[in-house]
Amino acid sequence: MVKFFAGPLTGVTVGLTYLESVLLTIAGMMTTVIIFSIIGRAFSKWISARRRAKNKPVFNKSNRRIIKIWKNFGVAGVAFLTPILLTPIVGTVVAALFGATRKQIFLHMLWSAIVWSTLLNLMVFEFGDFASQFIEL
Repeated sequence: MVKFFAGPLTGVTVGLTYLESVLLTIAGMMTTVIIFSIIGRAFSKWISARRRAKNKPVFNKSNRRIIKIWKNFGVAGVAFLTPILLTPIVGTVVAALFGATRKQIFLHMLWSAIVWSTLLNLMVFEFGDFASQFIEL
């Protein structure tokens, strides 16, 4: 989530063009999606075992929200919310865990990355002077 927002800010800071920043933001998300769509179920099992070892509850407020999103909107809903709420890792693992195929995960995450990258980069490039005030140290 933070990394997806940091991509456009970093793009402005290092002097990338709008298109370069959009493409690199998409590439960053899709790299994560490809990696975690391959290892998603194994990663999920590892997290579950870790949670059990620490005696954490299986369901919490966040898990319930994700299940509700999946039941109502499926892989498209999870993909849409991934960059802004879930992070690419969590969104991909959730989709894999609920049984979406790698092809479905990849296609839905790709359109989501394109939409959100375009919008967030547009906002940052449009209001770049304002955003740069917060980046400069």
